[in-house]
Amino acid sequence: MSNTKNTQESQGPQKSQDSRNSSKTNDDQTARKRPSPMEVLRQARGQLAELTGMEAESVSSFEQTEEGWALEVEVLELERVPDTMSLMASYQVELDAEGQLTGYRRVRRYERGRSDARRPGGR
Repeated sequence: MSNTKNTQESQGPQKSQDSRNSSKTNDDQTARKRPSPMEVLRQARGQLAELTGMEAESVSSFEQTEEGWALEVEVLELERVPDTMSLMASYQVELDAEGQLTGYRRVRRYERGRSDARRPGGR
């Protein structure tokens, strides 16, 4: 019986150590689930392209929200010659905290060569 008691006593601190390691591992996994801003940008562009069939040319706004992330992505919708007459669109893209796209909508359409007087700096 003394062997059993010694074995249990020696496992006591080990279990406590395992519990601390498990907690640290869970914290590490949680931290890994949160993508960096650059990863969010890449994921947003890729997911939007997959859904719409159009490649994103640029991201004109990007912010973290309470629910995740919000971006405005510029997309080439219709290529024309000359290039300044190509039809562009801005899409509002929303992602959750892990960087998964939760919604998107087109918010404006414009010719590449034209400025937008409704927006600051677009005069």
